[in-house]
Amino acid sequence: RKEPKSQDIYLRLLVKLYRFLARRTRSRFNQIVLKRLFMSRMHRPPVSIARIMRQMKKHGREGLTCVTVGSVTNDSRVLKVPKLKVCALRFTAKVRERIEAAGGLRQTFDQLALLAPTGKRTVLIQGPRKSRKACRHFGRAPGVPHSHAKPYVRSKGRK
Repeated sequence: RKEPKSQDIYLRLLVKLYRFLARRTRSRFNQIVLKRLFMSRMHRPPVSIARIMRQMKKHGREGLTCVTVGSVTNDSRVLKVPKLKVCALRFTAKVRERIEAAGGLRQTFDQLALLAPTGKRTVLIQGPRKSRKACRHFGRAPGVPHSHAKPYVRSKGRK
């Protein structure tokens, strides 16, 4: 894609900004963000706070900003959220509360462009694309040896 299908004016403004940054900074980070801004919602799966915590716990990632082109969602299984810097297109209300309560920082992409125009000290992460329910049906036909595909059925039980 060369532009987003969405008519959302705020998304289109971000595209303008990152198109400029990708052209003028020659930064790989900006090119990737721009490409992901064009993607459909199916290819921008949500990222849970648990996934962000797991990624930011890795060695050498203390104090870096986690960047995800998509939504950040809450995970009720996580009891304590550490202090995090997160940049995303949108945050659910609960995760917004939890990040701020932990003393963390939430950013939008226009704020990130001012703080890190080349993507220095950031970690780009994505949600799992294969986690859609439709993907369970893909692959070898159900019933074929070594197939783990879920069959399309009207209902379970006797007919």
